[in-house]
Amino acid sequence: MTYFSIWWAWIIGALVLAILEVLAPAQIFLGFAVGAAGIGLALAIGVPGLAGSLPTLSLLFSVLSLIAWLVLRPLMGIRKGQVKHFDTDVNED
Repeated sequence: MTYFSIWWAWIIGALVLAILEVLAPAQIFLGFAVGAAGIGLALAIGVPGLAGSLPTLSLLFSVLSLIAWLVLRPLMGIRKGQVKHFDTDVNED
């Protein structure tokens, strides 16, 4: 078993990414956290063909992260019609 096939390492990575999302809310780390958690759960339940295959794990992680980001972005990101306007310049006295 190689280090990238350890399920709990993916879960810990997902937790670290979720904590990063809380500390630096950029709505990008959460998608990666969901992707890593999905891989961790898939490895934990023993989905055939995943363990030991770095290209398959990488592809599945990328796809899960993209899908999670596309779903979560409208829910947690900028709302429609929400635009920030600046009335003053920082450099003005």
